[in-house]
Amino acid sequence: MPRSCFVTEAELAALAKKFRLKAGYTKIKAAARLGVRRSSVQLAEEDPKQSLTRLRIRLIEAFSDLRITGPFFRLEKK
Repeated sequence: MPRSCFVTEAELAALAKKFRLKAGYTKIKAAARLGVRRSSVQLAEEDPKQSLTRLRIRLIEAFSDLRITGPFFRLEKK
């Protein structure tokens, strides 16, 4: 992974799952560590349409060496 890149909401969900698994945490243990329900971790990882961006960011930052900044919006002339 490059030093810096932009990702979509779906990519955040996939990264959250990837790093949790790589760290050796089950959904239950990850949920306990972050103070949320297992079902919230499930939705954050498996359903990008759910509005769980903050939890995805917390999962990625807890289980990887990455920091996420944003959100970013791009303005263009019409």
